[in-house]
Amino acid sequence: MGLPGHRRTSSDKRRRASHFALKAANIILDKTTGRTHLSHRAAPGAAEYNGHPIHIKGRDRKLEKLLKKGSKPTADHAHENHSHA
Repeated sequence: MGLPGHRRTSSDKRRRASHFALKAANIILDKTTGRTHLSHRAAPGAAEYNGHPIHIKGRDRKLEKLLKKGSKPTADHAHENHSHA
């Protein structure tokens, strides 16, 4: 059977909680695009990082699908009579 531990004093509590503090994010400016991003991470939407091209899985397929889809089909009737108009 377990025994009760010793009382956690206020100084013990504060010492333990000192590690819970949030650290400031290291945000830098991208040289090529001028967008901000985290250090050692590619900027969102970037095509290259540190001079190397980035391969985004499925990006080509997604672009082809968007180009093939084109614009949205329009309805061949007026929507004034519907409740969702």
